[in-house]
Amino acid sequence: MRPTNPSVLVVAALGAAAFGWLLLSTLYWRMPPLPWPPIIVLAALAVAEFLLAQNTRARIQHRRGALPVDALAVARYAVLAKASSLAGALSAGFSAGLLSWLALDPTHAAQQDIPAAIGGVVSALALVGAALWLERACRVPPSDRKDEDDSDKSPGRR
Repeated sequence: MRPTNPSVLVVAALGAAAFGWLLLSTLYWRMPPLPWPPIIVLAALAVAEFLLAQNTRARIQHRRGALPVDALAVARYAVLAKASSLAGALSAGFSAGLLSWLALDPTHAAQQDIPAAIGGVVSALALVGAALWLERACRVPPSDRKDEDDSDKSPGRR
């Protein structure tokens, strides 16, 4: 599995921002106020992934008091991190598109939706950051090349 490419996240966010802008520009008068529960979920996921990244990093680096790491769990965390970073980028872009449209609309309803749009951008960016940190924490640290070279030269090996 390859590390997440930041350009993929930027392109996804820009596409989602364009979609959010178009959605609000055509349907805002039919929509209810922006909801807060998805924002809270994104923020909770960001906190959970940040804590998971801290724990995983300590376990991979064999820090004192840390339990041994399960390789299958780390692989699952890496997949979670890749999916979360993309979902966070899409959500951040969508919320940014909403926010930019709301900032230009002078109506009272639009002004009331701005805090939720800001919360959406912030929580989604926090999720992207936590997911990228978790992905980085799942990397295996480089080993000593000297030890590997010595084991290759052991008697009985060709």
